[in-house]
Amino acid sequence: MHLKALLVTLAAAAASADWNTKDYMKREHSLTRPYQGTGTTIPFWDLVGHTMVTPKQVRITPDEQSRSGAIWNSVACSSRNWELQIEFKIHGKGKDLFGDGLAIWYVRDRMITGPVFGNMDYFTGLAVILDTYSNHNGIHNHQHPYISAMVNNGTLHYDHDRDGTHTQVAGCEGRFRNLDRDTHIAVRYENDVLTVSTDLDGKSAWKECFSVKGVLLPTGYYFGVSATTGDLSDNHDLLSVKMYELDYLDDPNNQEDRSKIVPSAELFEPPREHIEDPKPSLSGIKIFLLLMVGSIALIACVVMGIMFYQKHQEKTRKRFY
Repeated sequence: MHLKALLVTLAAAAASADWNTKDYMKREHSLTRPYQGTGTTIPFWDLVGHTMVTPKQVRITPDEQSRSGAIWNSVACSSRNWELQIEFKIHGKGKDLFGDGLAIWYVRDRMITGPVFGNMDYFTGLAVILDTYSNHNGIHNHQHPYISAMVNNGTLHYDHDRDGTHTQVAGCEGRFRNLDRDTHIAVRYENDVLTVSTDLDGKSAWKECFSVKGVLLPTGYYFGVSATTGDLSDNHDLLSVKMYELDYLDDPNNQEDRSKIVPSAELFEPPREHIEDPKPSLSGIKIFLLLMVGSIALIACVVMGIMFYQKHQEKTRKRFY
């Protein structure tokens, strides 16, 4: 019995070892606690803007207005197929109004600050955006927070006024702000299929957010995470990054040179004409204030008219004496 149990254990261990070689975590693309380094430096990673390293997290932005930050992997990714698992936390004092959000990048150019969640516009590569700014821009059929993906070949503009929905390849809602439990997101790129999954319920189980076929991404790009705040703010914290290589040694497709591929997606939705939102209707308070000001002005006109009429009458009577 003991020999049989030992054989079963060894077989299970061998199967587990074989599985782990296909999902191998690449340390040069990963970031876990305790963060190794001195001061504001971490091996294989570069910090930008207001990003700060603490023993508990990498704080991309504090809960303050007009802050921007990013952390960029300094080693280009040579894997054709990969999965990026990120543990993060977005939280702040705001109850109804907060922003702006966090973005996960796999792009050609790194360390360039800009208006797209702390990174450059017209980027080349992939962005997975966790948008928390619930400003009801445009007409949408989703609520915030919202998770979306954008594939860009360097010619597309990210339209903040439309939350990027005109250039996204897919998206889903996700309530990941101000949660007491850990929050995770996985970005998986395998065989030209982009799949984004979340674990927001603390159940240690992935729930698919969306999956898109026909996404072409080259090798040799860089991973990064950025965030920004404007008039509204939040803490945007990065807790860990784990990158798993999904390439198989016996896969003949691994011999293909993908370094020259131009990022694209079959299901890409081209940008629509930017149409300004209709002017918002007046709220009840504004209507009340306008009516009150109008009433005061009307009363003032009546009083002034009465006074003018009385003075005119007095002058008329004096002429008769």
